[in-house]
Amino acid sequence: MSKIGVDAVRRALAILKSFDPEQSAMTLTQIAEMTDLYKSTVLRLASSLEADGFLVRGADRLFRPGPELWRLGALYQRGLDLGEVIRPSLRRLVEATGETGSFYVADGDERICLYRVNSPRSVRHHLEEGQRLPIDCGAAGRILTAFREPTNVEGKKIRDRGFYVSIGERDPEAAAAAVPLMDVHGNLRGALSLSAIKTRFDAKARKVAIGALKSEAKALAGLLPASEY
Repeated sequence: MSKIGVDAVRRALAILKSFDPEQSAMTLTQIAEMTDLYKSTVLRLASSLEADGFLVRGADRLFRPGPELWRLGALYQRGLDLGEVIRPSLRRLVEATGETGSFYVADGDERICLYRVNSPRSVRHHLEEGQRLPIDCGAAGRILTAFREPTNVEGKKIRDRGFYVSIGERDPEAAAAAVPLMDVHGNLRGALSLSAIKTRFDAKARKVAIGALKSEAKALAGLLPASEY
């Protein structure tokens, strides 16, 4: 491909990447401002993208992402394993806090530790992937329960707060913090958790853990594969 062709591809991609949840529909002028491209260039490239289904332009003259992007996104998600998304996130959580990161899903009256990355510390909360625990106690269990019992008063408090911290609730020597992992459609996919020895999980450590968990949950929302677990 010639340099001119490569530059055109880069500009077309810049137009597509200029859309986000806050800017899901834009005028020609807005796209030009977002991409630092001339309006004439944007119009030419946007017309080609529209012809191939990557953009649509409604009666209001606003450009929006087109159905071809949805098709490609669905192909990407179908080929993606949940673990490929969750495990790197858990590793980042461990690096940020030094504690053990886990991902839990509900299964009846139990929760399953689907993925786990252990703390590098010699003294740590130990649990194996695949292990089942009660769903009615512990930080991750409380999160999972809160989202499947919408009329429960305590569950509503947890949902509104956006996290749960347990201190010695399931294991008298352990503590944990957990947040819900929601996909872009607002569906609960599981609970992200950080667990530690209780004596290490002071107010400062809890604050760091909650912040890291919320950050990862937000980043993961748009990366989750379409299939449900």
